[in-house]
Amino acid sequence: MVHSVSDHYAVGDLGERILAALAGSGADLDALTVEDLAPLDALHIRGRKATEDLSRLARIEPGADLLDAGCGIGGTSRYLAASTGANVTGVDLTEQYIGVAKMLSERVGLADRTDFRQGSVLDLPFDEESFDVVWTEHVQMNVSDKAGFYGELYRVLRSGGTLAFHDIFAGPKGGLHFPVPWAPDSSISHLIPIEELRGVLAGAGFSQRHWEDKTGASTEFFVSRLEAEKREGMPGVGPHVVMEDPGRKFANLLRNLQEGRICVVQAVMKKPAGA
Repeated sequence: MVHSVSDHYAVGDLGERILAALAGSGADLDALTVEDLAPLDALHIRGRKATEDLSRLARIEPGADLLDAGCGIGGTSRYLAASTGANVTGVDLTEQYIGVAKMLSERVGLADRTDFRQGSVLDLPFDEESFDVVWTEHVQMNVSDKAGFYGELYRVLRSGGTLAFHDIFAGPKGGLHFPVPWAPDSSISHLIPIEELRGVLAGAGFSQRHWEDKTGASTEFFVSRLEAEKREGMPGVGPHVVMEDPGRKFANLLRNLQEGRICVVQAVMKKPAGA
């Protein structure tokens, strides 16, 4: 069956589900913080730690114009706005996510530092050279046109600008065990090997500043996470609020990591000055 990427991520009454879970965990809905939202916002591999690591590598300056391409419900956008002083614009294909992202940013007092728009990462609604930094985490797995994706990110970057990404790619051992967090089956999962990725990035015009294989650290993260859930049960605020069947999806993700079916890369690329 061919699935819609947007439909895959949409969850009924998501905003209400999030607020109810937060209230149930003891959070003050009238005084929410970015950290209150972290268990929901940082659903990518290694959670908030991965975002912190990549942010340091990207060297984001206060006042920078930053695009979060494939922003989801805006968690990374809010974290980067709060921690770096950047002006962050998030784009996501799932319209429901954009509404929730705006609502949560208002509740944590970051509506003036974050802007969210519904749109495709293959056709970004921005002029050329609009951003100092483009950031993307766990997005391209759903994009079959890799050249189009990275070409769009290059287009909207200013000369000398930075692309920071943390993503999942094809490992050496072949097909995946489904479902996984980004896809119920192969119809919307589009992973490429690292060698092919390097060629696509070079073809788009990027040069490399930092490249790091995080597969080992990612595997350790999920082993620790799943062991904690076995001991303590599912936390009140966690992936189950924004994702259907997270237990099976994350178990398959770990199995795919352990069997070499996927790998994880964290990297910082540059658009050459004068490009």
